[in-house]
Amino acid sequence: MLAFVVRRLFYGFFVVLGVLFLLFILFFAVASPDDIARRALGEKALPQALEVWKVNHGYDKPLWPWQARDNLLADHFRSMLSFDFGRSDADDVPIARRLRQGAGVSLSLTVPIFVLGLGLAVLLSLFVAFFRETYIDTSGVFLCVLAMSVSILLYIVGAQYLVAKLLRWFPISGYDPDLRVVARFLAMPVLVGVLSGVGGDVRFYRTVFVEETSRDYVRTARSKGAGELRVMIFHVLRNGMIPILTRVVLAIPFLFMGALLLESFFGIPGLGSMTVDAINNNDFATLRVMVFIGSLLFVLGQVITDVSYSLVDPRVRLE
Repeated sequence: MLAFVVRRLFYGFFVVLGVLFLLFILFFAVASPDDIARRALGEKALPQALEVWKVNHGYDKPLWPWQARDNLLADHFRSMLSFDFGRSDADDVPIARRLRQGAGVSLSLTVPIFVLGLGLAVLLSLFVAFFRETYIDTSGVFLCVLAMSVSILLYIVGAQYLVAKLLRWFPISGYDPDLRVVARFLAMPVLVGVLSGVGGDVRFYRTVFVEETSRDYVRTARSKGAGELRVMIFHVLRNGMIPILTRVVLAIPFLFMGALLLESFFGIPGLGSMTVDAINNNDFATLRVMVFIGSLLFVLGQVITDVSYSLVDPRVRLE
């Protein structure tokens, strides 16, 4: 297994290098350093101010290695791979500091959404699969498709209007890290996150469980006198873990990235909100960092998924 993990990490390293090169093409070859400086200072900024800004942010160097030994491409790879993320193009705040401040806030939102959504989706999936080919199953699938068809924006606006404005149960937006009140600010975005994602999860998990019910081991368990409830919990659920695990483990690393729309609409200062602000403010330095971190988390998620297969299913061998 160790050799397999090392090999996958080695391949993943080249994937990250490819992502970094594409990032450089998108952010520097398409938008020149002059364009980046002009967007940061304004279209009417003086040429002298643009040159000073480029020098202060390290954008005054040539793009390619054949133009100069000290170039932007080399600085780009060096800074990203050494996790020296520098400062924001918008306000000169160190990006690493914002990452540390926003990671905990994002996790306080995404972890409850992930845990509650997973538990609710698995329970509902087992329930509708237990009553498969009945009106309960049909109604459940219909409601799942309906929930999947509704935009998350409608969930957000509806919750803010009904729960916050009319019922006044929770604040419409905002965030306070005080442990005594933080739950009030997170309750509504967590509720919206769970409800907006449960339809697709139940639809997927229900398909997995129904397919497992037709397997030979299920018929064998029934022939030995096992009840339907026992079959669903101790046989179908256990053997359906691999496709579920694929969906779950891939989502875990991205919990650190936050929820873009939820954080933006509910005023939660996490990494998702930071990414949206970087897009609105033309903060190319922060956007590069967020895309780079996302690629690292994706590679890590792939490796963890492969390793978890062998832990769930003894038949899987990593070679």
